[in-house]
Amino acid sequence: MRAVCVFCGSRPGARPEYLELATGLGRALAARSLALVYGGARVGLMGTMADAALAAGGQVIGVIPRSLVDREVAHGGLSELHVVDTLHQRKALMAERADAFVALPGGVGTLDELFEIVTWRVLGLHQKPIGILDPGDYFEPLVSLLDHMVGEGFLELAHRSLIACAARPDDLLDQFARGRPR
Repeated sequence: MRAVCVFCGSRPGARPEYLELATGLGRALAARSLALVYGGARVGLMGTMADAALAAGGQVIGVIPRSLVDREVAHGGLSELHVVDTLHQRKALMAERADAFVALPGGVGTLDELFEIVTWRVLGLHQKPIGILDPGDYFEPLVSLLDHMVGEGFLELAHRSLIACAARPDDLLDQFARGRPR
């Protein structure tokens, strides 16, 4: 594993734990010499995580649609910044550059990115690990929904098991290194 793609909020969220988690993940990736691939913004959890990785000597690769650059949210100090035309191109390039995927708290864009990458895995388009980092109870309703979907026959247990969960960055990265989700 050389690079980890992280999906997360362009806002800081309501609790300081979210910023702490983003900072911790940025530092953990740099400490393991893993490049961070993310949405390229300087705001919210995205910017906090990128700044932490850069400050720790890490490589940070941003991928941002031109429409967001024009709104002046692009991070100007990254190792690489790729400007693309569409959100679909953004997701495709982020997936191409990454060896694993992590979701931190975020909004509907974060969920869109997470579920598209899970769908690609279910369809056999990649075999890369996927995980959720949850500092408390942010993703609890989502995890419960996934388990409910299994119980109701709409999601196979094997597909539910593709999404690893952890509270701390090092725990999730260790799961990835061992090749064992959950």
